[in-house]
Amino acid sequence: QVQLVESGGGLVQPGDSLTLSCTASEDFSSLVVGWFRQAPGKDRGLIASISNIGGISRYADSVKGRFTISRDNPKKTVYLQMNSLKPEDTAVYYCAAKRPGWDYDGWGQGNQVTVSS
Repeated sequence: QVQLVESGGGLVQPGDSLTLSCTASEDFSSLVVGWFRQAPGKDRGLIASISNIGGISRYADSVKGRFTISRDNPKKTVYLQMNSLKPEDTAVYYCAAKRPGWDYDGWGQGNQVTVSS
C-alpha cells in the first residue's frame, strides 16, 4: 500500500490561493488519486480526483472552477491548486490513492486549511 504525505496547508484570507501537495512513497502512476476534505461536524467527501491514464480530472460542484488537480508522476506528487478560497473551504484536506475500480485505501495524514479574515 502506497504511503502518502500531504503538505502545504495553512491559514489564508478569503480570496487567497494555496497549493497542497501529496507525495507518495513509491511510484503511483498506475493509481487514481483523490483529494478529500472534512470540515468540523461534517463527513469527509471527495472534492477532486485525477485518473492514472490521461490525467483526467473530476471535481465536486463546490470547488469546480476554483480548484485544479494535477499530477507529476516522476516526482510522485499530486497537487491541488486552490484559488478564490472561501471560509467554507476550511477543512482538513486528505489525499488518497486507489487502483481503478477499487475503493480508496491509501490515505495521507491530513492537512489543515483555514480560510479566515
